[in-house]
Amino acid sequence: MNVMSSLIWAGRRMELSQQNLPSWTLFLAVCAVGIGGTFQYGYNVSIINAPTQHIHKFLNETWTSRYHKELNPDLLTFLWSVIASIFSLGGLCGALIGGSMAIRLGRKGALLMNNIIAILACILMGISFPTGLFELLIIGRFLIGINSGIGICVQPLYIGEIAPKHLRGGMAMGTSIFLTGGILTGQIIGLRELLGGETYWPLLLSSSCFPAFAQLLFLPWFPESPRYLLIDRGDELSCAKALKRFHGSSEYQREMEDIQRERFALDGEKPKKPWQLFTDRGVRWQLITVIVMTMGQQLSGINAGLLIDYVGRRYLVIGGYLLMTLWSIVLTFSLTYQELYSWVPYVSMTSIFAFILSFGLGPGGITNTLTAELFIQSSRPAAYMIGGTTSWISFFTIGMLFPFIVNELKQYCFLVFLLECSLVAAFIFLVIPETKNKSFLEIKKEFHKLNFGRNTEKKDTELYERRQLRDEF
Repeated sequence: MNVMSSLIWAGRRMELSQQNLPSWTLFLAVCAVGIGGTFQYGYNVSIINAPTQHIHKFLNETWTSRYHKELNPDLLTFLWSVIASIFSLGGLCGALIGGSMAIRLGRKGALLMNNIIAILACILMGISFPTGLFELLIIGRFLIGINSGIGICVQPLYIGEIAPKHLRGGMAMGTSIFLTGGILTGQIIGLRELLGGETYWPLLLSSSCFPAFAQLLFLPWFPESPRYLLIDRGDELSCAKALKRFHGSSEYQREMEDIQRERFALDGEKPKKPWQLFTDRGVRWQLITVIVMTMGQQLSGINAGLLIDYVGRRYLVIGGYLLMTLWSIVLTFSLTYQELYSWVPYVSMTSIFAFILSFGLGPGGITNTLTAELFIQSSRPAAYMIGGTTSWISFFTIGMLFPFIVNELKQYCFLVFLLECSLVAAFIFLVIPETKNKSFLEIKKEFHKLNFGRNTEKKDTELYERRQLRDEF
């Protein structure tokens, strides 16, 4: 009997462990989505650095042949700045339209259509050198920025909606992994021995078409977001088929019931526009949370996904910001007194790596996850549009202001980030509840108390019970 009991217990433990692991379909779907999403963003941020001198030479030669005079150095700097920074402007535009595309075309449809923009951008950047038109290079960089803005908006939206709630944080790790993988791949491909040389730099800039083709090839094999199919389109049969593929025939029913409850709670509510969220009291603190956390997110990390579903979102993100505050203090002191001892510069270097690691353990891997979790279906696309817009504006603003901050504050420039990290950590501690292993409706209920006060909770519970009775009869 003891042996039999042990075998039964071992079998149950094995079943539970298998339930906690994503299926191959889920894993491969994350890969198919990521290759044309955050991978493209990281790749295009990275590859523009390698051909800097070659593009300068191209601009000089083109200007001389076109106007028969040398290009003014100040104008050269301006043109290069436009080529480099217009990517951010394109990303901002992509973030503004990404949510609408996700509503109109579906999450999967928006990602597939987004690759057409990437391929067009690659063609324009690739032919800019042989045609002698640097304007095509500027347009191409703008279009690939739009592609990246849409991808960063829609990719975590799709992943957040297909993931079971106990794996939502771990699967969100795919966003950060593909971002980091894109940066690393771009640095490798941009080596002088590969495509970073003077002859091949147009091919380097147009090589972004390969991730786009890869997503066009692989993503159609995977279903649309089940939540989008049932809640937005009302297609229950397609939703059930998608859930069976993602979660298996034995586990899909639980997710189906969760989606049905969210659909019932929405009661036919249509997807909202971004400006409607600003006037919706029911998502006031969720929206503030997304904006604050997105503005605080300046780096990228991949490590949080390993802990996010074990420790919880709240503790990880608060701990990450507090550690960043600590390492900002250490870095400020080490930069101030680096001339006193020979070993102090090594402390500075260690502090920088520790700062990045702390970000990776907290905000870097959690911000996109929380954006998906804090909103229900009707508000989620608009929330990603607002979050993406805030992210691109913050990215552009920091890039513009940081050189001036360094010139004015010198080694004390990290005090600015110290203050920012401390304030964001305090905000999260006071506002954000833990969302681990909670459904979207349970998270909404947590914020309902904050948005409307505790007195309305009883009224909403009675209203919900009346709706249930009405649905039963």
